[in-house]
Amino acid sequence: MIIGRPSLTGLLWALVLATSGTVTAGQPNGESVEWAYVGSDQANTRSSDADHITPENIQQLEVAWTWHPEDRARPEFGTVPGSFTSTPIMLDGTLYVSSNYNRVAALDPVTGSERWVFDPRAYEDGMPALGGGFRHRGVTAWRDGEDLRIFLASRYRLFCLDASTGEIVESFGNNGVVDLSQDLIWSIDRSHFEFNAAPVMYKDLVIVGSAVGDRVIYRRTPPGDVRAYNARTGSLVWSFHTIPQEGEFGSQTWENEAWRHTGATNVWAGVTVDEANELVFLPVGNPTNVYFGGQRLGDNLFAESLVALNANTGERTWHFQMVHHGVWDYDLPTQPILFPLTVNGRSIDAVAQLTKQGLTFVFDRTTGEPIWPIEEREVPQSDVPGEQTSSTQPFPTRPPALIPTTGMTLDDAFDLTPELQGAARMAMQQFRFGPLYTPPSIEGSLVRPGGGGAVNWGGGAFDAGTGFLYVKTSNMPAVMTLERFDPTNTRNPFADATEPDYVGYDTASGGQAMFEGGLPLNKPPYGFLVAIDMHEGDIAWRVPFGRGSERIRRHPALDGVDVPERLGTPGAPGAIVTRGGLVFAGGGENALYAFDKATGDELWAGPLNERSTATPMTYQTSDGRQFVVIATGSGGNQELVAFAISE
Repeated sequence: MIIGRPSLTGLLWALVLATSGTVTAGQPNGESVEWAYVGSDQANTRSSDADHITPENIQQLEVAWTWHPEDRARPEFGTVPGSFTSTPIMLDGTLYVSSNYNRVAALDPVTGSERWVFDPRAYEDGMPALGGGFRHRGVTAWRDGEDLRIFLASRYRLFCLDASTGEIVESFGNNGVVDLSQDLIWSIDRSHFEFNAAPVMYKDLVIVGSAVGDRVIYRRTPPGDVRAYNARTGSLVWSFHTIPQEGEFGSQTWENEAWRHTGATNVWAGVTVDEANELVFLPVGNPTNVYFGGQRLGDNLFAESLVALNANTGERTWHFQMVHHGVWDYDLPTQPILFPLTVNGRSIDAVAQLTKQGLTFVFDRTTGEPIWPIEEREVPQSDVPGEQTSSTQPFPTRPPALIPTTGMTLDDAFDLTPELQGAARMAMQQFRFGPLYTPPSIEGSLVRPGGGGAVNWGGGAFDAGTGFLYVKTSNMPAVMTLERFDPTNTRNPFADATEPDYVGYDTASGGQAMFEGGLPLNKPPYGFLVAIDMHEGDIAWRVPFGRGSERIRRHPALDGVDVPERLGTPGAPGAIVTRGGLVFAGGGENALYAFDKATGDELWAGPLNERSTATPMTYQTSDGRQFVVIATGSGGNQELVAFAISE
């Protein structure tokens, strides 16, 4: 039994909506191409062998079907669905997708018709502590002999479902559920603890991270322990402390024993599995307080680190910290990507970690040795009382940064007219600004990238044919202003649960990176699609992504100005790549785009009813027909859209 819940039975918790309830155990080979994981494969390459859609026939692509989740505002629970960010998986002839409310639907991949829907009733626990409302990015599948299982991490619970019916597998955990608020290093308020990424599978283990809101700041916030459970029984197999405890490696990097009370440092982006080398890779996030570290002095391992674990035991194999003592919200935002690499004639099993800073760190994934040198460089220091930022931060010497420049200088000011450039430069003067890692300040710091990052959870897509890593990036600054925390006058929704002396400083409404009533302080483009030649460690091409903001185009100050056709659209979702020669990407606009993967030429833009809010996926059915699917919209206006060549 789960506390506060009725008995969990398959009929109570699964809503089976269609007459065709079974999934084919083994899809015919034919020309079918599955998308078996949220990231396409265990390596998270987001690449596909599907080749029916090509540059030659891309103009024939049209909407094949749509599916609408039944998520809506639930005033009786005070809940509102957020953006539809899920990437479906497709295997054994069925498409599985999660909704904002963590509901799981099994769909016919050719027609989009429902086969079953499972509702975990996540909305009954009220709104999540994370900002942005309800969001969920997918589920994972696992085959146990002839049986296919679907694992769903929802709020504080891990569900195991029968893939053919949507009913709970009651032999797993407690009647099909594991309470993930247990088995942590301290007890937690489970309303501040949740999941939006899919679990991952390693052999017969299901591995989960967690998500903790950046605004949740108090002693012993939910810790970021990463855990592995037996996929058949639900029993805990191992747990890794992302904040080392007493006597563990790295605890000395938390001065004044801050490890005793600091939480978060969680893996919200998802984990990557290297089954051949028996490793799992953790992209670790921020500790609390995100923007002020006076109560957690030191480098703070394993925060903002890539950590490789022995997948069987959870023991650390190697790690690399990409931000020392972070105060920028530069948590690692996306799953690491695994691929073979040839550098200077040497074949390497590589792992690449994209970061919010727009930096790409690449390692030999078995040893942790950097493929190219990484330099510790001096960075600006904080002047906030009680703060001690690190004097240096790591910079990879290759590849170059994904966005043309990081940090902010006067040369980066908005430049569509000389007059507006001068006004933008004047507006910048009210803030502290400078190179990457300019820290938050009391007067307000103009920081680029902002906390949303040059890269976020959409990550990148690796193509073995070209050797290119394709990354959709954002190019937006943010203002980071700190003020002494006052629980009676703060934007922090959890002020009544914390201690002012512990928080120290929190973010304040100290200005925006805008001027002239809504123009960005920096010049366009505001979003790019970038191809990195991973064998050379160089940028192969970089092109603007997206038409950009209509609000900017209609701004009175730009009346009569020749505005670029592609201003660029920022956004968290990422790209995918196919053997057919295409890169598909959405995110931020009412369109799905296709690009030539060799050149970056924009080939096609498919209109959508709602704003694209997710990373797409693709698959090919046994008759050779390829579909590209993307989630769109938010709130009550959500739509899963499938494109295909007309029959």
